[in-house]
Amino acid sequence: MRGLGSSHQGAHHWLLTRLTAVGNLILIPYLIVSLALLPDFEWATVHSWLAKPVPATALILTFINTFYHARLGIQVMLEDYVHEEAGKIAAWLLVNIVPFAAGAFGVVSVIRIALGAA
Repeated sequence: MRGLGSSHQGAHHWLLTRLTAVGNLILIPYLIVSLALLPDFEWATVHSWLAKPVPATALILTFINTFYHARLGIQVMLEDYVHEEAGKIAAWLLVNIVPFAAGAFGVVSVIRIALGAA
C-alpha cells in the first residue's frame, strides 16, 4: 500500500482520531445538556441522575473515548518531537499508562455510583 508512512499505520491512526473526535462531539454535548436540565446540582440529585443507565453509560463511553482520543494525539506529538531513546521509553510508558489509569478510575467510579455505592 502507498501513502501510509513508514509504519504503514497512518490511515488507521487518522481514522481512529476522527472517529473518537466524532464520538466526543456526540457524547459531551449530551452530558452538558443533560446536566444543565437537572433541577439543582446537589450531591443527591447528581448521584440519582448518574445512577440511571443512560447517563452512566454515556459518561463511561465519554471517559473511554476522551482518554483514547487524547492518547492518540499525544502519540503523534511523541513520534514527531521526542528523539532521544531514553526520553522515548519514558514518554511511551506515560502515554500508555496515564490515560488507561485515568479512564479506569473514571469507569470504576461511575460503575460504583450506578450500582448503588454511597
